[in-house]
Amino acid sequence: MSDDETPAWRNPQLTLRRFSGLDRSGPPPPATLAGAPLNPWTIPNAIGLVRACGIPIFLYLSFTSGDGTDLTAAIIFALVAWGDQLDGMAARVTGQYSRLGAMLDPILDRVLIVSGVIVCFNYDLLLRWALAILVARELFMLAVGPVAVKRGVDLKINWPGRWSVWPLMMGIGFGLIDLRTLGSIGLLLGVALSLWATALYAVDARRQLADDTGSGDASPRAPSSST
Repeated sequence: MSDDETPAWRNPQLTLRRFSGLDRSGPPPPATLAGAPLNPWTIPNAIGLVRACGIPIFLYLSFTSGDGTDLTAAIIFALVAWGDQLDGMAARVTGQYSRLGAMLDPILDRVLIVSGVIVCFNYDLLLRWALAILVARELFMLAVGPVAVKRGVDLKINWPGRWSVWPLMMGIGFGLIDLRTLGSIGLLLGVALSLWATALYAVDARRQLADDTGSGDASPRAPSSST
């Protein structure tokens, strides 16, 4: 192999920590990077499609329940939320990584959380002020994220962003079955982690822009999904 050749990427050894998603060391799979083919026909993407179909069913059952605490709707919400972990495990076991999956997963997580927030806010199941902060944060990321990427900022997901998803999902899930105290605890923890993640994104973006200004490099980077 010549000096300018790049060795082929290999799927890392599947340890328990990597299988569960706790170990995310190493470079991302090339198939998930910007510019790679979407490659929709994979097992993880099939799981993602089922998750996507579950969200409107959850909303329908919730808004026809009368009080937002339909048990079937809550179970569907929990299954769609857990499906995020399932499709990640499927990708790591099968090696079927794809650009579509890398884009689809964070979108589905956000849509599910926002759907749960809408139900909980409408039926006053959780603290409305905390739900409003969460929505404001999501709108901020949706508005600022694309602008930052266009300016060459690489928004890499951080650990507070990863950690925030599960307390938010659990908090909303508890709210949907009228366990409001547990739901509020999960919601507040998730909101705090989300705001922490947002602050870290801002610091990292400012550093990257300062580095680019100092080096005169204004070339855009490949965007990464963020939470």
